[in-house]
Amino acid sequence: MDIGMIGLGRMGGNMAERLRRAGHRVIGFDPAPKAREDWTNRGGEAVDALAALVEHLPSPRVLWMMVPAGEITGKTVAALKDLLVRGDILVDGGNACYRDTLCRATELQASGIHYVDCGTSGGVWGLSGGYSMMVGGDDEAVEHLRPIFEALAPSPDTGWGHVGKAGSGHFTKMIHNGIEYGLMQAYAEGFSMLLHKQEFDLDLHQVAEIWREGSVIRSWLLDLTADALEKNPSMAGIAPYVADSGEGRWTVAEAIDLNVAAPVISLALIERLRSRDTDSFSDKLLAAMRNQFGGHALKSE
Repeated sequence: MDIGMIGLGRMGGNMAERLRRAGHRVIGFDPAPKAREDWTNRGGEAVDALAALVEHLPSPRVLWMMVPAGEITGKTVAALKDLLVRGDILVDGGNACYRDTLCRATELQASGIHYVDCGTSGGVWGLSGGYSMMVGGDDEAVEHLRPIFEALAPSPDTGWGHVGKAGSGHFTKMIHNGIEYGLMQAYAEGFSMLLHKQEFDLDLHQVAEIWREGSVIRSWLLDLTADALEKNPSMAGIAPYVADSGEGRWTVAEAIDLNVAAPVISLALIERLRSRDTDSFSDKLLAAMRNQFGGHALKSE
C-alpha cells in the first residue's frame, strides 16, 4: 500500500520505517529539511510540500499524520481538507484531544473524507517491538487500513484494535496516558522510600531486577526503570522536573465531567506540576505559618 507520512520526527520516522520494512511504499513529508534528508537516507521517498505528497499518492489516498497536538494538527488538517477528495483517508496518529478529533471528523465527513484517529503507544521502542494502537473511525476506512495496522502492531492480531467511532481512539489513548501517570508515580515513590531507608543500603537496580520476574508489579515500565537505575543509580545530572504532554490534564478534567473519582491519576498530575516549582511560594508560606503559631524555626535560603 502507498502511504503518505506527515511528520518524520523520531516516532513518525520509525513508524514509516517499520511500514517500509513490511513492504509498504511510504512517501514522507516534513517541513524540516533535515527530517526529510534523514528519511531518504533510510531508503525512503520524501517531498517538500503537502500538495506534492497528495499528488504522489494513488486514490483512495492514505495519509498518516504524526505531528504535535493542538495548533499544528489543526493547521495540517485544514490544509489537507482543500487537497483531498471524497474517499481519501486521513489518519491522526498523534495525541490530539478527542474533543478536537470529533470536530475534525465531522468537518471532513461533510466532504466525504474519512478521518481516523489512532491513539499510538510504543515510543522509541515501537520500531523493533511494534506499536499499541487504539483506533477510532468508520468501519470502511479502518478495514481499508488493516494492512497498515497489522504491520505496525507487535503482531497482526495483537496490540491494536478498532475501539469505536471517530474520537474513541484518542479518548482511549488519553485514559491510557492517565493510567501511565499513576503507574510512574507509584514506582517513583516506592523506589524513593527504598533509597531513603539508608540503614539497609539497598541496591535499587537489584530490587528492580528481582521485581521484574514473577512479581505482581512486573511490567514493561518496570523494565525501563531497571534499565535507568542500572545506567544511573543516583539519577545524577537529572533535574527534578517532570514535563507533561497534556493528556493527564485532559484525563483529570474528563474524570470531573464524568463524576468518576480518579485520585491516583489526579495526584500524579499534581506531583508533575509541583516538580516544576523550583522556588515554591506555597512552601515558604507554610513555613512562615508554622513559625507564626508555633514559633518553629525558619530555614534561610
